[in-house]
Amino acid sequence: MKKTTYAFLLFSLFSAPSIVRAESVSTGRIEVLVDGVRSADGVVGVALFSAKRGFPDNRAMAIGGRSVPAGKRCKVIFENVPWGAYAISVLHDENGNGKMDKGFLGIPKEGFGVSNNPEIKMGPPSFSESRFELKSTELMLNIEMKYLRKPETQVRQ
Repeated sequence: MKKTTYAFLLFSLFSAPSIVRAESVSTGRIEVLVDGVRSADGVVGVALFSAKRGFPDNRAMAIGGRSVPAGKRCKVIFENVPWGAYAISVLHDENGNGKMDKGFLGIPKEGFGVSNNPEIKMGPPSFSESRFELKSTELMLNIEMKYLRKPETQVRQ
């Protein structure tokens, strides 16, 4: 009987902290509203990053991503996201080729946006400029699309 009690106590002591840690991880919901999409062509892709590595344009480094049909206002929701620091990047992939098209000198031809809507300077916005904290069960972010070039028109023949 003593061996059983001792084994139970030992098991309880070593297993309890991991159970407590698993239950103490708080998660939230991030609702992203994307405004200013200039056309209903293509899709709007939203990527969630937890670190600066890959931000803002390497979707393979994102911890989550969603695409929705383009429209004036788009909404994307990320569920069960652990509390912490994140940044979001958005691409309006007008031609649906799955990447941001760039022109001369690497200037984007398609629309983009990032969390916090920082001012666009030379080069893409940084993770630190776009960083936000998820520390509640719900967070709503508004991201305004930016277009550096006018839409390309079809050449008439």
